[in-house]
Amino acid sequence: MFQELASTLNSDTRAFPCIFGVAGYRADQLRYLFLEDDDVEGLARNLRAYVAESRSCGPNTSLLVFFRPRPLLPLEAYRAKFWATLGRLASLDDSEWPAEVPAELDTPHWEFCFAGEPIFVVCNTPAHVQRQSRRSSSFMITFQPRWVFDNILGSPRAREASISKVRKRLATYDMIPPSEELGSYGDSSNREYKQYFLGDDNRPTTGCPFHAMRAADLASEAEI
Repeated sequence: MFQELASTLNSDTRAFPCIFGVAGYRADQLRYLFLEDDDVEGLARNLRAYVAESRSCGPNTSLLVFFRPRPLLPLEAYRAKFWATLGRLASLDDSEWPAEVPAELDTPHWEFCFAGEPIFVVCNTPAHVQRQSRRSSSFMITFQPRWVFDNILGSPRAREASISKVRKRLATYDMIPPSEELGSYGDSSNREYKQYFLGDDNRPTTGCPFHAMRAADLASEAEI
């Protein structure tokens, strides 16, 4: 799994679209975690430790989590698995939700948070075929602290240049056009959660399983 990732991020002939991930890999700023398929408790423990030290890892850091390979599942099964994992992570987080991040999902500034840190999340799966930029030989989740983007994309000019470069790479890397769900944090039409798990086509995202599960969790807690 790691060798596949290394080859992907290190390729000069087929440039991976995420320029921040490539820069982080080449500067040894990425951190890696290998887990059993259902070890969300282990994920929570290690993610908490990563958040605490992330600012010392470098400006392009991310935590890449590889889960043990299993028989291939349909894409929608991976989607459900991803949101279930985030839901369980949230239930294991005893930190206060950051005051600067709205709790309401359907806003331009919502982001998944853990251990008090806003984090952009990306899921890659073996079921992604047309969208090669989201393909991995195992179920994989990347956690990238929000501050990574804030530091690199601190000016409108830097943001536009980076977005343009990423989209140009996506156009040749994937077998389908870039998703309309991709946007910039804070823009009025942007919704971060829609970018976390992109499908293998460009049909729009409807609803958010994570939000629904959190509401159900809160309702269950209220009944106890």
